[in-house]
Amino acid sequence: MQSISWQQAVDRRYDAVIVGSGFAGCIMAKLLTRAGRRVLIVEAGTGDTSFGQHQQHVQTFMQAVAKTPNSPYPDSVNAPQPEVTDVERITPGKPSHKGYFVQMGPYPFESNYTRRLGGTSLHWFGSCPRMLPEDFAMATRFNRGVDWPLSYEDLQPWYELAEREIGVSADVEDQQYLGIHFADGYQYPMQKLPQSYLDRWMIDGLAQARLPELNEAVQIRSIPQGRNSTPNGGYLPRGAVGNPAVGKRCMGNSSCIPICPIQARYNALKSLEESEADVLIQTVASKLLIAESGEISALECKVWLNDSSHEYQAITLHSKLFILAANAIENAVLLQASKACQKSGQLGRNLMDHPAILSWGLAPEAIGAFRGPGLTSTLINYRGGTFRHDRAAFVLEIGNWGWSWPRNEPVDSTLDRVDEDGLYGTALRQRLGKDLPRQIRLDMMTEQLPDPNNCVTISEEWRDPLGNYRPVIHYNVDEYSQRGMAFGREVARSLFSQLHIEDYTHYQPDNPGYFTCQGQGYVWAGVGHVAGTHRMGTNSDNSVVNRHQQSWEHPNLYVIGCGSMPTLGTSNPTLTMTALTFATADHILGRKL
Repeated sequence: MQSISWQQAVDRRYDAVIVGSGFAGCIMAKLLTRAGRRVLIVEAGTGDTSFGQHQQHVQTFMQAVAKTPNSPYPDSVNAPQPEVTDVERITPGKPSHKGYFVQMGPYPFESNYTRRLGGTSLHWFGSCPRMLPEDFAMATRFNRGVDWPLSYEDLQPWYELAEREIGVSADVEDQQYLGIHFADGYQYPMQKLPQSYLDRWMIDGLAQARLPELNEAVQIRSIPQGRNSTPNGGYLPRGAVGNPAVGKRCMGNSSCIPICPIQARYNALKSLEESEADVLIQTVASKLLIAESGEISALECKVWLNDSSHEYQAITLHSKLFILAANAIENAVLLQASKACQKSGQLGRNLMDHPAILSWGLAPEAIGAFRGPGLTSTLINYRGGTFRHDRAAFVLEIGNWGWSWPRNEPVDSTLDRVDEDGLYGTALRQRLGKDLPRQIRLDMMTEQLPDPNNCVTISEEWRDPLGNYRPVIHYNVDEYSQRGMAFGREVARSLFSQLHIEDYTHYQPDNPGYFTCQGQGYVWAGVGHVAGTHRMGTNSDNSVVNRHQQSWEHPNLYVIGCGSMPTLGTSNPTLTMTALTFATADHILGRKL
């Protein structure tokens, strides 16, 4: 890669201009430039690939009181980003405009992303499960949602390339369940990471258990992860960007979100560094220009100078192809601002996440909380099945970091013991040493169906300091997902009871995600899996892009990323998004320029 000035970018002619430098953008740039294409990446935020900058981010994270996903990374007034601390309950008829999003409700969209070189890959969790075959045919199988225009079998070879690019650590035998299958002789790039002490404690404790409704044995499987372990078959794991001597193996630093101190976890800068793309930072894409033929003729951008002012240089970039690879929300905003991709009426619609319901308690003994990666195993029994006719599927994640999600642990427990029990000094340390290692958290990450009323729009009323549109979000979590979460809570209660875990779960009615289902109150939270705003489909009436993520209306425009996914199932979307990127790159390289 090579950082360039805006003057150089304007003067050059490219085969492809890519908007966004996250997973999809950087991997696409690598694939195209290695095939000899001239590529420019436009990134709204700032940043570089030096290890020194990464160490500065680590220091910022260590000093932050709230360890949120974006806490290590400086926010820019000229490329604002959503923060989880900005989420508040929506008052009916009164939008919330706290932070970057304009939230219209009825629920706030709680997930965030990073506008910076490397994008949200800087703070993702690293989980890389494949989707289930049935996830691609929800309408056909369960009369819910929509079908994809491709199948698991279509995506399977691209899954293999995606797993190699990210460097996924997993075991094939462990991952063959609910229809997931692999090519003969396939092997993940690296061996699975060891399952935590907590995982093994639960496996042993539930060996004779039967699950609610399914009446089948508990299946706790290791989860594929995008972090370095022991390589298989000569695979060479990458180290840290800017310092490849470190980060070759996960050291269990327990801060994967928001930052891996040694970069043992994959981030998109590793692919970017292996590309020959030009990179233009501090450049916010504001409008695509559309020719009479329907093709995109140019991209208008605003290059902001510094964070101390809102001064910018307006530029116009030319290219043969334009590839939007920003977050699903940012892609939708840019296309709407450009009056592009209008025919289907689906642009900006079908916004999805994985609403999660949490349960937490204290184990009867120390189970090693706050050690290693935040997640090493999941209970997979409820990821798929005939019950999806009636309620949402979920994957039950076994959190290794105690109550750090529902509470700000270990800070909150420390304050409680001081304020409520008057403990300090040795007595305080002994109490915390007894309680914190026993903390357990289960989160049921639940599927959400596409709903056209869950949407991202723009309004002349809401603009950022550079004059670009802010995302206006209308969002709800329907009864299908709510029933899935309520049943997930029932499963958690059953597991807690069988493991003799003291249940401390409580849901506050004033929480922004509070809902009632069958007379009981619950709370859901967002998990950062933003998808669905420019979905792929079979024709220009039901979708924004085709199966190659190519715009139906603008043949030299590709809109890539999680926004293209018609449904989410229960898998973290990064691996599937990466597989789609490989498939799209293959299609692009096969066309004549």
